[in-house]
Amino acid sequence: MQAQRKDRSNPVLNILRLVIAGSAAGVLAAAVALPAIGGAGISTKSAVEGLNLKPEELDEPPLSERTELFDADGKRIAQFYFENRQSVTLDKVAPIMQTALIAIEDFRFYQHGPIDVEGTARALVKNLTSGGVTQGGSSITQQYVKQVLVNKAETPEEQAAAIAPTISRKLSELRYAMAVEKKYSKNQILEKYLNIAYFGAGAHGIQAAARRFFDKPASELNLVEAATLAGAVQNPARTDPNVGPESRQRLLERRNTVLDRMRELGKITHEQAAEAKAKKLGYKDVKAPGGCEASKYPYFCLYVQYEILNNEDFGKNQEERRKLLQRGGLRIKTTLDPKMQAAAEKAIKKYVSTKDKPVASQAIVVPGTGEIKAMAASRKFGRSKKKNEMSYNIVADAAHGGGRGFQQGSTAKVYTLAAALEEGMKYGDGFPSPDGYTASGYSSFKNCKGQNVGDPSHTVRNSSEGGGGFKTLETGTWGSVNTFFIKLQEEVGLCDTVQMAKKLGVKRADGQKLSEVETFTLGVNEVDPVTIANSYAVFASRGKYCTPLAITEIKDRNGTAKQYKPKCSQVLDEEVADAVSGILSGVFTKGTMTEVGGIGRDAAGKTGTTDNYMSAWFAGYTPNLSSAVSLGDPRGTSAHKLIGITIGGRYYPYVYGSSISGRIWKDSMLQALKGVEPAEFAPVDRSRFGGCTENCAPKPKKKKDEEGPGDPFDIFDPGRGGDGPPDWRGDGPGDGPGGGWRDGGGRGRGGAAGPTAPITPGD
Repeated sequence: MQAQRKDRSNPVLNILRLVIAGSAAGVLAAAVALPAIGGAGISTKSAVEGLNLKPEELDEPPLSERTELFDADGKRIAQFYFENRQSVTLDKVAPIMQTALIAIEDFRFYQHGPIDVEGTARALVKNLTSGGVTQGGSSITQQYVKQVLVNKAETPEEQAAAIAPTISRKLSELRYAMAVEKKYSKNQILEKYLNIAYFGAGAHGIQAAARRFFDKPASELNLVEAATLAGAVQNPARTDPNVGPESRQRLLERRNTVLDRMRELGKITHEQAAEAKAKKLGYKDVKAPGGCEASKYPYFCLYVQYEILNNEDFGKNQEERRKLLQRGGLRIKTTLDPKMQAAAEKAIKKYVSTKDKPVASQAIVVPGTGEIKAMAASRKFGRSKKKNEMSYNIVADAAHGGGRGFQQGSTAKVYTLAAALEEGMKYGDGFPSPDGYTASGYSSFKNCKGQNVGDPSHTVRNSSEGGGGFKTLETGTWGSVNTFFIKLQEEVGLCDTVQMAKKLGVKRADGQKLSEVETFTLGVNEVDPVTIANSYAVFASRGKYCTPLAITEIKDRNGTAKQYKPKCSQVLDEEVADAVSGILSGVFTKGTMTEVGGIGRDAAGKTGTTDNYMSAWFAGYTPNLSSAVSLGDPRGTSAHKLIGITIGGRYYPYVYGSSISGRIWKDSMLQALKGVEPAEFAPVDRSRFGGCTENCAPKPKKKKDEEGPGDPFDIFDPGRGGDGPPDWRGDGPGDGPGGGWRDGGGRGRGGAAGPTAPITPGD
């Protein structure tokens, strides 16, 4: 009982009770009952002794800071934040801003210790007599402590406890304040408070507030602006200028209160106060866009975002990594090249409209490093169906914010070609390639588990007009002949082809295992441009595979930098890679890209169109850059084929790999490589790959046969293959009705089931 009487007689506790209770009558009674302020009044020392308070160390977690992304040239391209904040040192805050805040919140800040009994008592009386809350009752140190406790609260319960109207909470706050005053100088405390305070309108900290309210840094704030922001910290929810006219009026009134207080304290003159009060609010409402949707390069931004979210180097779990991204204050330098990005965007825009349902997407990577230089798509990123926007990263795989991708089509044939060359076949080796190919039995193809996946009930076909004659590794590739590549895959082994693709980094866009089926070489697996561009880069770098790289450096909030280097390994014999490039170079002059042509320097590539024109690709490279372009309808390629369609304002009866994708590739590479010294492919070792072994072409007939445009060297070639339009060649469908390519799993829709499960193609 005596202890209770002693507590109730303690004037400091009485002040605390009244601050918390907020009773006007009680405040008046306490103000009268309190001993005289000053002289023989209450001192901080006696108050501390009376409450038996001892300093308690405050846990101060790092503030949430926005993370910024920069391109390879150092220009910011995106930012992420949980709270829009950019901490600054006190010397970066205008002196008038510091003066205004101290005047209204804690005018004796530089005179008192952690507890300002005198100031609190004055504020109580002032607030009562003014009919409202005009002066702060807590010191800036106490307010800083409270903000720290609120910011580190993880749950609603912890947040409620941090602001609970209880004596015990207020006493804990005072203990923490004592420790803070011991640990830091007054200027340090003021700096910390200015950076942690919330000003409304989503602005945390003085720098973000200055930008948000007045479109200027905190160092350039003038008297009117400083008074506005100083007034906003007391109750930012009520004075948030974004809420509406009433809130703006309250903020204006609060600003004028700050100006009056500054005049009372002699910080400004009567004239300065009157002139400032006559000014309008001046709120500029400068948005602080965050996230990839606000970025100029949203698809690349998404790739970087998911790279961090899915990489254990940045945290134990995804939630921890998300916090780092949104709150860590990182400065992330990326591989994005603005010039190459612009080249890709311009080329895509030339052929495909943002309003088109089919979407073209492109990735450009650097052979030998894996650096991603550009990621572009024809449709804008966003969630508006009305604006025909994309809501996922169509340029990349699901692990980087993408979707299921599109079937690869004939761009997958190069993996079989590489496997054949690795196993000792020569340029002149080949097979008769008739209009159709049917496996002799289920055991004709075995997956990597040794299971039979051949489908003798299904016939793989070339283009609708047929095709035939003896095809070699060269002519079969240039004409992209389906029956030739199925036979070649049978010769080298399905598993060897799959293993080759995996060595080159090929994986399904949806993250599932590659479908190891008979028609693997015809491109039944759904993939993405980043993956395919990077797989082709292996040939350009003479057999070196590099993991795709989007981040080169990350600086933490303290300025400590970590570099991220390319992760590469030799996965293919240099001479084999050179031999692949030697054949693929002919695609521009003797094959399916003849009509489009090359780019005036060493280049190699391959067109690709899936069965029934469901998607169209081109993948190609120079020694400097590798790129892949896909085209398909995200609504579902089976239902929305590239037949009889208008794209980019131009009508196409059929869309082949060279029709749009090949042209986008050519235009973008021409621009991306401007100013880059042309490099040459290493010469092919003709002693190793020239001529033929046992699968040589038959001797030509004596009579003169008509030579088709698809192959000037093969007298048996009527100019038709599996990747060409019926009237010449190109990228045509490769399977007849009920084909395994159509469903990717050894059986057609409605046909008899083969030994493997059907795979739904790219839709």
